[in-house]
Amino acid sequence: MKTLTMILMSLSLILVMFFPSPSISSAVRCNPQDKKVLLAIKTALGNPYHLASWDPKTDCCGWYCLQCHSKTNRVIALNIFSGELSGQIPPAVGDLSYLETLFFHKLPNFVGTIPKTITKLTRLKSLEVSWTNISGPIPDFIGQIKSLNYLDLSFNKLTGSIPPSLSELPNLTELHLDRNRLTGSIPDSFGKFKGKVPPSLYLSHNQLTGYVPKSLGLMKFPNLDFSRNKLHGDISFLFGPGKELWKADFSRNLFQFDLSKVVFPKSLNVLDLNHNNIYGNLPQGLTSLNQLQFLNVSYNSLCGKIPVGGELQRFDRTVYFYNKCLCGAPLPAC
Repeated sequence: MKTLTMILMSLSLILVMFFPSPSISSAVRCNPQDKKVLLAIKTALGNPYHLASWDPKTDCCGWYCLQCHSKTNRVIALNIFSGELSGQIPPAVGDLSYLETLFFHKLPNFVGTIPKTITKLTRLKSLEVSWTNISGPIPDFIGQIKSLNYLDLSFNKLTGSIPPSLSELPNLTELHLDRNRLTGSIPDSFGKFKGKVPPSLYLSHNQLTGYVPKSLGLMKFPNLDFSRNKLHGDISFLFGPGKELWKADFSRNLFQFDLSKVVFPKSLNVLDLNHNNIYGNLPQGLTSLNQLQFLNVSYNSLCGKIPVGGELQRFDRTVYFYNKCLCGAPLPAC
């Protein structure tokens, strides 16, 4: 009897090994609706080789360029980058209703505009469309995606003015609009961001003009990069002892103010003011900035002796040259 039982158990084991249970072999995590949307996106992009793994016969949670949630199995991230893809951002991306991250990066053959369907993505936290040939204005409707905490639209061909509605994003921590063809002024609303902590603002390499709104002086921005625009006026109000500024890059503009009256925050790590019309002396307070790792005040109208102490003598002469009458180490003695 024991022999018969052992034979039956052995046969059962062989059957399991060679004929696995349908519930195991056909286990699929992919949500059918998400799969349908992803295949529509692939079709809209011309079924590129870059998305060859998007095979309708396989589980979409194993496809390249995306991620599914470990519990709900819904698609939460779509990251398409560095591929030979052509066309526009497919409007169907707005139907991936559980999406938290949407990246289109280094896709030079991407053209057109940003589709309004992304406003349906009420869970979206990170949106990046960068290093493409996307053009047209920055859509005002992006301000409707209240869940966003990271927005990167850099290195594109976006034109027009910056929509004030971006300040309505209550969770935003970083805003990258640099390396476009934006015109007009910085919105006054950027001094009234709705979040508890203002975002880092990267607006460099555009064609922005006008004065920086005084309202920005009311905020404690962690990073500000307005370099390589056509902005002018006094921006001394962006500094101050109560600020938490880490990076301040205002180089290659038309700013004009007396630097000797500026009090810099202790947190400052990067200060770049080169190629402006800034005058006065270098303030003694610069010597107390122990975290200062980068400084450039060249090509201005500064005068007087460079204060001794802190990090100021650690920098080479190129940091200070082409000023009206600066002197002292590392420049020639006064």
